[in-house]
Amino acid sequence: MVNKDTHSHHISQQFNEDLDEVKKQLLEMGGQVENQINDAMEALVEADSELAETVMSNDDQINRMEVSIDEDCARILARRQPAASDLRLVIAVSKANNDLERIGDETKRIARLALQLLENGQSPRGYVEVRHITGLVREMLHNALDAFARLDVDMALKVARADHNVDMEYTTAMRELITFMMEDPRSISRVINVIWALRSLERVGDHARNIAEHVIYLVKGKDVRHVSYEQMERKAKAD
Repeated sequence: MVNKDTHSHHISQQFNEDLDEVKKQLLEMGGQVENQINDAMEALVEADSELAETVMSNDDQINRMEVSIDEDCARILARRQPAASDLRLVIAVSKANNDLERIGDETKRIARLALQLLENGQSPRGYVEVRHITGLVREMLHNALDAFARLDVDMALKVARADHNVDMEYTTAMRELITFMMEDPRSISRVINVIWALRSLERVGDHARNIAEHVIYLVKGKDVRHVSYEQMERKAKAD
């Protein structure tokens, strides 16, 4: 279900431009965060200390983008006092902005773990799971941003559904790594870092789902937080 953008029909052309610009900034920030996920995973798996340092440094740019978007949202609320769907757009942008910044924090954490693994000696155990779950959450985030750009409720639901798969994959990986540590206690310190990286990736999936929920709120005006996927789908598809 692709929904026509209803946030572009105002007497004030400047209001149109303000709304379009803040949405554009959010999607640009999303692109930066997607790159951070890719780079953090490569830094971890390929033991690339230079790339890990770059990821950590780039987090400052993500933080600056978050502040800028927040300021623009506050300015629109103060000057325009939007109502109905326009108000939902500003609120959804503000909330998605926070989720993207939190994803940026998780990628920085993964980069820090990559440096710790380099110092303690690499542990290839768990890297297959890291690559697999990274691919899943990266696709979730990409689809969530695409849903936001096109106001696509069906795509948002697809993201929410994918989060369940990520959770199952994460649980399976945890069991395997814990078993490995029990069998080889010498690996504990190294494998724990991989476990923390997987935990950060699982959180990335959670934030991508949050962005999908914001899309449904934006388009349908319905709060679908803290509900099962089945309840979310019923709310999203109801008239």
